[in-house]
Amino acid sequence: MDYNFHWRPVFRDLPDLVEAGFVTLQVAVLSMLIGMACGIVLAIMRMHGSAPLRWVAVSWIELARNTPALFQLFFFGFGLGAFGLHLSPFLIVLCGLTFNNAGYLAENFRGGFQAIPETQMRAARSLGMTAAQAYIRIIIPQVLRLVYHPMTNQMVWAVLMSSLGMLVGFRELSGETQFFASRTFRIFEYFAVTAVIYYVIVKFILGSSRLLAFRLFRY
Repeated sequence: MDYNFHWRPVFRDLPDLVEAGFVTLQVAVLSMLIGMACGIVLAIMRMHGSAPLRWVAVSWIELARNTPALFQLFFFGFGLGAFGLHLSPFLIVLCGLTFNNAGYLAENFRGGFQAIPETQMRAARSLGMTAAQAYIRIIIPQVLRLVYHPMTNQMVWAVLMSSLGMLVGFRELSGETQFFASRTFRIFEYFAVTAVIYYVIVKFILGSSRLLAFRLFRY
């Protein structure tokens, strides 16, 4: 083995890699927040919506869960271009991850809703609450507690899947790493350091999740 390791270029560009890591975390968090809102709506539409609404919800969920994430990303990146709609790389990744997250989270939320006894909704309505108030104040907080850990897993998935953004020109962590590696030809060194950064990001998410769960659910 005559490969010579050169770490100096990697350490020189380390601040840029860390900044790209924050971009990765940013797009993952935004896609999760929007995906949670969409997932709750999709779950309610699938359970209680009219036939057209159920069809929309089922179609979204089936496409998100049964097609590759790369295909979904390319749809927003290149498919919409056929209709004259051209998105920035950031929006392409955000829309692709949000679509995927919403599909998976909708099924998690649906399971959570079905685990809540129907008597709670009837009791809330008998106290004078509207359906929306009952969902927001009574039902949804319990559902979020039930699906908290699956949501954490989905957040980790969003961080890792954001690396596909490099294929549509998004300069997140993997895209920035590919740029520096192709410029300096230090492939192993750059991607080794990038792997460590991904590891730190995921461990930060899991640690924050456990801390938040302790504060919210300790009773």
